[in-house]
Amino acid sequence: MAITIHNFPEGMSSALGFFKGDIYGGISLAFGIGVQNIPEGMAVALALYLKGSSIKKSILVSLLTGLVEPIGGLIAVAIFTISNYVLPFGLAFAGGAMLFIVSKEMIPETHKKGYETEATLGLIAGFIFMMILDTVLS
Repeated sequence: MAITIHNFPEGMSSALGFFKGDIYGGISLAFGIGVQNIPEGMAVALALYLKGSSIKKSILVSLLTGLVEPIGGLIAVAIFTISNYVLPFGLAFAGGAMLFIVSKEMIPETHKKGYETEATLGLIAGFIFMMILDTVLS
């Protein structure tokens, strides 16, 4: 459920990345989010499979959690085409919502059962990778 909630503002961010008229910035943001969606989707599917769900159900639920992103993107486009003055607030909301879900739901979940170091190193590696993408593609 946390991944699904996290994906909604992620979709908003992807769509809003194109609103400033910077096509390369929008592509960079969408690419970065898309890249991190691959292991995110695999983590959802694998967790469900290991809890006893069938492969088919695990993949379907993982797919459904990802389909929230385009919905968030469409809603963002509908709301923020009204006025460019609302755009910074939309970006702030999307970023804040993602940070909230990550810190409240995802980080505590990854720190269970003695995997704190691996989870933290994964978070740092992901952050470094995103900063490299931001620098290279900007």
